[in-house]
Amino acid sequence: MKLLKDYSSNIGCNSAETAFEYFVKTINRSITYWDYFVNWEKVFGNIQAIEMDLNTLNYLVGKDNIEEEFKVLLKRHGTIARLIPILLASRENNFTILDSYIGGNFVYEDFYFENKEQLSDIEIDKACRFAKNAGILEIFQAKKVKSIPDYVLGVEVGLDSNGRKNRGGSTMERIVEELLKPICERNGISYMVQADAARIRAEWGLNLRVDKSSRRFDFALRKSSKLCLIETNYYGGGGSKLKATAGEYKSLYDFLSEDGHAFVWITDGKGWATTLRPLEETFRHINYTLNLDMLSKGLLEAILNNEL
Repeated sequence: MKLLKDYSSNIGCNSAETAFEYFVKTINRSITYWDYFVNWEKVFGNIQAIEMDLNTLNYLVGKDNIEEEFKVLLKRHGTIARLIPILLASRENNFTILDSYIGGNFVYEDFYFENKEQLSDIEIDKACRFAKNAGILEIFQAKKVKSIPDYVLGVEVGLDSNGRKNRGGSTMERIVEELLKPICERNGISYMVQADAARIRAEWGLNLRVDKSSRRFDFALRKSSKLCLIETNYYGGGGSKLKATAGEYKSLYDFLSEDGHAFVWITDGKGWATTLRPLEETFRHINYTLNLDMLSKGLLEAILNNEL
């Protein structure tokens, strides 16, 4: 690592050893923000797009002859068929179903749920059979669901929870940008988020050689013709991925350094407590590894003033 005088004045560290000890001691225990749980805007946006058909489908609740009633609805309102996957908490529209496996004879049937105004009799029969065999019609007939729009609201909330892992990464990027923006304004530094080589060349006229075509940096900073690339991540839990991540940033640092670019890795989270050795190896190998506490103590500004 490159030990600037600011490490001593800002966080009281005079060596790589004490700096790493400080990093570990000040690991952030959580960046879970209020928007981590549910993206309500997205949920209600998805509901609004299908609200009329959901209310039409609500007609089925409690009907005795529900299969025939469903077919009548599909005949009049073909677009209702596209709701069947979401009723089963699926974003997929096409399915290959194993219909039978008696005696080792595997029989499959394909189902497609398109947004169509008019359905053929064959398409209506298939849609009804799918909804029946998947258990949806029985639930509606038995009034186990009182309101289909409310039921789908719950489905959407559940599906949205799958995005929580990505929201953790997005929150880390937002926090870093919140701290980075005033630094750039004070020091006349331009920055862009989610920067790749093509965008850097188009907007700044600078050529950036990358180690892989898909490489996209969380932040790219420029002053004059100098570049500093920043990657951020947050790990609330441990796992083998952390060791691989540490190794990746060692290699990325070496690659960028060959072309004279600065690189800063900002990482945090209690997950690192289970993978300290690979983290320390990377901490010592690359010039700058910071956590959020170190960033907030002014070290990122010192680094940028030194490198740009």
